[in-house]
Amino acid sequence: MMGVSACTVGPDYHEPNPQVPAAFAEPQPPSPDGTVDLARWWTAFGDPELSHLIEIGLAQAPDLKTAESRVREARYAIVQARSQGLPQINGSGKAQYLKFHRIGNDSDIPDLIDQVTGAQQGGGSGDMPSIPTSFHSFSAGFDASWEIDLFGGVRRQTEAATAQAEAAQWDARDARVRLVAEIASDYLQMRGDQQQAAIAQSEADRQQRSLDILAHTAKVGLVPQGNVLRQRTQLAAAQAKVEPLRAEAHVQIHALAVLLGMTPEALLPELSDARPLPDGPPSVPPGLPVDLIRRRPDVRAAERQLAVATADIGVAVADLYPKISLSAAPQLATAWLGSFFLGKSLQITAQGQASFPIFDFGRRRAVVGKRREQREQAYWHWRQTVLGALRDVEDALARTDAERRGNAELRFGVEDATRALATVDAQYRAGLENYTPVLDAQQQVLEARSNLSDSDVRLRRDLASLYKALGGGWTDLGDAAASTG
Repeated sequence: MMGVSACTVGPDYHEPNPQVPAAFAEPQPPSPDGTVDLARWWTAFGDPELSHLIEIGLAQAPDLKTAESRVREARYAIVQARSQGLPQINGSGKAQYLKFHRIGNDSDIPDLIDQVTGAQQGGGSGDMPSIPTSFHSFSAGFDASWEIDLFGGVRRQTEAATAQAEAAQWDARDARVRLVAEIASDYLQMRGDQQQAAIAQSEADRQQRSLDILAHTAKVGLVPQGNVLRQRTQLAAAQAKVEPLRAEAHVQIHALAVLLGMTPEALLPELSDARPLPDGPPSVPPGLPVDLIRRRPDVRAAERQLAVATADIGVAVADLYPKISLSAAPQLATAWLGSFFLGKSLQITAQGQASFPIFDFGRRRAVVGKRREQREQAYWHWRQTVLGALRDVEDALARTDAERRGNAELRFGVEDATRALATVDAQYRAGLENYTPVLDAQQQVLEARSNLSDSDVRLRRDLASLYKALGGGWTDLGDAAASTG
């Protein structure tokens, strides 16, 4: 926080103390066997493709480029604010040429021309010489002005600009956190859709095998022909589920490409081939709520906006006090270029000015009141952001814990269905059963696998949400926004 002198009006900023619980209420995830770098949590999935996509996004995503540009813009605003408290110097130069035509006698020419010609001729006495029909004049100089910052209005402006730049920096980090989490979530959903499409295709293949068996059985008259028709209907329904799932996978690929700053079809060759879901990374213990407040970029940005609003009060209060400014304008002016640097061509103008607010129908005080209310709003926005951050973590912990337990049950269900399939398949091969129970057991396995696949996607996306809620995905080292400007 920049220091200010005793004559700086307006309230000094003090960082608020967040009122947060001592610990999170939801069940904590088990401690991981290895350490996970919260700044690069996505690498814990062990998926090179995911890591590659995120690195591309961090390098060229339009949202990040916009956030980085805002950081640079805010830093220019600091320079602009500081310059207002320093002398301003401007140079100027002028060369003028005047030509006219005589009208009547020389006496018809204005006295001003007579004075100019007298200056050109050195101001000599006697008869006026022949008046020329053209004149030259040259001038060069500079003017300097300085408004003295007696009551700290400029210092408060600089303080506000500095806090705004810091808020922009935290906004850029928050954009990074959100981008990484969104890329990971879309990628995991895309792989899940591909996996579901593969399961749906397996179901369609099973229905086709069932149709083939019924068709042969009906051909020899062992089952009614209506059973074959019903099986064809089931096969058509199973086949109809495959393409929408593949289309959803393509939709996620399009979303990923746009996030990375590419055209929607750019990643189709790279991602269209189905691959299994990456293994779920170990959960990072969320730590203490007070640590979360220090790390979450959106909370830090809201706190910096509170500092901006506090400094803006001082800027408004300074307008209630007198303003004093000094100015000077040395200038060289002559009609002859050869005498430009002689002392007699020097002209100096200097002045001091003071302005005192007397009566403005309450306009300045209304501005002060407006700034105080804006600070009040900034405080409550910061407070709401803190509460939102706590809720994000609690929600992510609750979902992750519930999904982890449900996923374990579904995994047991797949194992049971697989064992049941092996049993009826052995009975079929031994001639103790026909093939229908085998098909039914295969359907149960596919349904169990489909449910488990959905749960796997949800669990991994919940973990990504937990890392995002914890503020993971940024670091000072290598932060693109920090290196700009």
